[in-house]
Amino acid sequence: MGGILSPVPRPLVVVLLVVAAGVVLSSCRLDVGVVVRLEPDGTGEVTVTATADADVVTQAPGLAADLRFDDATAAGWTVEGPTETEKGGLTVTLRHPAASAEEATNLLASLGPPFVGVTLARTVGVEDEVTVTLNGRLELTGGFESFADADLVGAAGGVPFADELQASGATPATSMSVVLRAELPGDIRSTTGREEAGGLMWDAPLDGSSVDVATTTIQRADEGASWAGPLSWLALALLVTWLALVVVVVLATVRARRRRRQRHPVLH
Repeated sequence: MGGILSPVPRPLVVVLLVVAAGVVLSSCRLDVGVVVRLEPDGTGEVTVTATADADVVTQAPGLAADLRFDDATAAGWTVEGPTETEKGGLTVTLRHPAASAEEATNLLASLGPPFVGVTLARTVGVEDEVTVTLNGRLELTGGFESFADADLVGAAGGVPFADELQASGATPATSMSVVLRAELPGDIRSTTGREEAGGLMWDAPLDGSSVDVATTTIQRADEGASWAGPLSWLALALLVTWLALVVVVVLATVRARRRRRQRHPVLH
């Protein structure tokens, strides 16, 4: 197949090529997980993990060697893999740090469909209360062609593997899954996602329908320093204990002096 090289730094473009490289896709499967994580200080990371099943590997032997992520790494993505799964498939993970919520938004935008207008914002309010919002939608309206932008189509002379995809009868909904996971600081005030293992999850519909991604969390000023509460209580307990000991020692000293005076009265 030569080399599969994405002409733009869009990880999901490479994901499309991984799916299409199966050629006969009626029984092939690709699962994609995207995680956006924001820390209490506003920094974070976006991670994309794509796992192709053993059927894809069977249909496209040598796929691992053909995959290239040169433009993704040039854009700051760290690539882990491709590595073989326990069931004979392939998995690859791309990570990109985010210095702010705005940068995380740009990274999500770079993924393309099914991520449509997904934005992450962080606002500091009164008394340093931080509001984090995640908005947008997950939607794929044009099938596999939605993944191919103008640069990719121009470089390949058309949508990659278009004939094979049409002949196979495969659709994104039957051969793929895309799941978004958000790990956000603070208490959840509202969300359209489902809470699961400390994060919020959305399954992207790949049949032309749409799912709203809407979440608001509130992070209080003292939330980033959870150790401060227990430490202050410990300090208070130690102070109270110390004061109690001082009182005991003082009382014991006063009593001892009184007993000595009673035993040895001062004569005038």
